[in-house]
Amino acid sequence: MIKCEHLTKIYKTGDTETYALNDASFEIEKGEFVAIMGPSGSGKSTLMHILGALDRPSSGTYYLNEKDMLNLSDNDLAEIRAHDIGFVFQSFNLLPRTNVIKNVILPLIYDKKTLPEKRKERAEEALKAAGLNKERWHHLSNQLSGGQMQRVAIARALVNEPDLILADEPTGNLDSKTGEIVLATFQDLNDNQGHTIILITHERYVAEHADRIIEIRDGKIVSDEKNKRKIVSAIDKLS
Repeated sequence: MIKCEHLTKIYKTGDTETYALNDASFEIEKGEFVAIMGPSGSGKSTLMHILGALDRPSSGTYYLNEKDMLNLSDNDLAEIRAHDIGFVFQSFNLLPRTNVIKNVILPLIYDKKTLPEKRKERAEEALKAAGLNKERWHHLSNQLSGGQMQRVAIARALVNEPDLILADEPTGNLDSKTGEIVLATFQDLNDNQGHTIILITHERYVAEHADRIIEIRDGKIVSDEKNKRKIVSAIDKLS
C-alpha cells in the first residue's frame, strides 16, 4: 500500500542545512497497524506530513496505492487527502458549538461523490465504527469528554472511507485511562474492520498497541520490527 524509498527532508537557513528526515525507506502493507515512534525533533511529524500528502520531501520516492505521490499536482493531492487518507490529531480539531453529527458530516460537504441525503447515514455509520454511544450524537462537541471528542475525531476520519488512517499523537491530550480506551478503538478498527493505521507517538507504551514499530531518531530509521510483546500477548490468549 505504501512504499517509501530514501525519503529526505532538508530545511535550509542561510548556509545551514538541517535534516528533518534522512534517507528513510520502508513499506507498509494494506491492513497493517504501524506505530512510528521517536522523541520530539526526531522527524516523525515530518514523515507523517509527507505520508499525509501535506508536505513533499527534498528527495526520495513515495508511492501510495501505486500512485507516485511526488509527481502529482496539488489538486490531485487534495483529492487524495479528501478521499484516501483520514487524519486524527492530538487536539481533536472539532467545531466547538456544533453537534457531533455535524462535525462528522463536515468532510462530506466537500465530497461531490456523496449525495446530501446520504451524509447523515454515513456519519452515523462512522460514529458506530468509532464506538461513540448514540446518546452523545446530538451533543455539542464542547459538551463531551476528551475521550469522546477523540472518538468523534476518529469518526470524522472514517466518514470518507479512507484507505489509510494517520493518527498524530491521538492520546496526547488524554489521561492514561481514556487514552487506553481510544487506543482500543484503533485496535478494533484494525483487527475487526481491516483499516490500515499509522500511529505517530513518542510514547513506547502507546506504540506497543501496534503490530509493528518503526523507530526514528535524528531523521533516520533506527529500527523497524514486529511488536514482539503484542505477539506474545496474543499467543498467551490463545493458550
